[in-house]
Amino acid sequence: MTGGNAIRGTRVGAGPMGESERGESAPRKRVDYWCANGHHTRPSFALDADVPEQWDCPRCGLPAGQDEQNPPEARRNEPYKSHLAYVKERRSDSDGMAILEEALSKLKERKGR
Repeated sequence: MTGGNAIRGTRVGAGPMGESERGESAPRKRVDYWCANGHHTRPSFALDADVPEQWDCPRCGLPAGQDEQNPPEARRNEPYKSHLAYVKERRSDSDGMAILEEALSKLKERKGR
């Protein structure tokens, strides 16, 4: 005897989810953006939302603008700099040697030498 189960393969609470359950969606507008690689994207915004001048391209990550003929320039990525590189930008070698000598003399005083 096979038992018929009308809700087989569904979850409790599952069912069609229409606007009657969710509520009405806000009125929308679609805005066109183009990146320097020529990719086109059309995100949607609420009618009363502020539309950004630039949007990140979902395909390549470059900034995209609303003017197809003049897309924004790609951001310049700075290479990673170590702490030492930043210190060398601010200090000369002679400054570094003076600081080192001062630190070493303080250490010698603490050790009693």
